[in-house]
Amino acid sequence: MHYEYDTKRVCSKKIIFDIEDGIVKNIKFLGGCDGNTKGVAKLAEGRTPSDIIERLQGTKCLIRGTSCPDQLAKAIKKVMSR
Repeated sequence: MHYEYDTKRVCSKKIIFDIEDGIVKNIKFLGGCDGNTKGVAKLAEGRTPSDIIERLQGTKCLIRGTSCPDQLAKAIKKVMSR
């Protein structure tokens, strides 16, 4: 299934991803630090939602209280709670 998540308090504006057969795929960040968001997407690609949430949740960027990786964890957590 395809999902889109509007981020909050980070440079990227949206995260797009799919979850198929319990695996997160096709992760794309719109906006943000291009190299960093591509790196996070590649590292998270092919993992289970719970693994991504566990690894990335709570990662902070400067004084924002969140980050692009944390926003990915929040997006997946939101989808999984439906």
